[in-house]
Amino acid sequence: MENNYLDELIPKRDEFLENLRYKSSLEESYAPIVQKSTEQLIVTLLKLIKPHRVLEVGTAVGYSAILMAQNLPDDSSIVTIERYKKHADIAVDNVFASGFEKKIKVIEGEAAEVLHWLDGRFDFIFLDAAKGQYIEFLPDIMRLLNSGGVLLSDNILYHGMIEDEEKVERRKITIVKRLHMYLEEIMNNENLTTSIIPIGDGVALSVKK
Repeated sequence: MENNYLDELIPKRDEFLENLRYKSSLEESYAPIVQKSTEQLIVTLLKLIKPHRVLEVGTAVGYSAILMAQNLPDDSSIVTIERYKKHADIAVDNVFASGFEKKIKVIEGEAAEVLHWLDGRFDFIFLDAAKGQYIEFLPDIMRLLNSGGVLLSDNILYHGMIEDEEKVERRKITIVKRLHMYLEEIMNNENLTTSIIPIGDGVALSVKK
């Protein structure tokens, strides 16, 4: 769902992030990173709400965590969770190379398990992990999200499969069903106000009441 013209309007990031995006597009060891239109929305939201504690579920190689660190108040902090050791190790290296090792904490582990024992409250949560598990993460995310806090869920249109049944691949049926469950829950949850925005691969923007 990328729009090349709109992407071209987005200002370039600093050299470090531009190189990280380039590596992600070329090297097999690098996971896919957030799409440009979605990252611009993240930056805009951070400037609006100025969160002090941020949680990211799905670190990949640390691109979005570093992006957020660059656009947060000086006294803010980020906790980011990554299930794959290979990606978590790369993310830690990238965080140190970026100079944000005091602001960003990378936790390696299954998100469902880490979220369950994680404590404290967060002002902004970016959910960009296994799409079929979003519905499982939600109870702990609701527990961890401050009142008035923002939850941004990425890839919720899942390559168009959520809107068009004919696009659903057989091996993706379960993921699509679980994403439908997640969307229905966050749209109808009495403690959330949610809008679905068709940028990138689709995002859901929720505010906790």
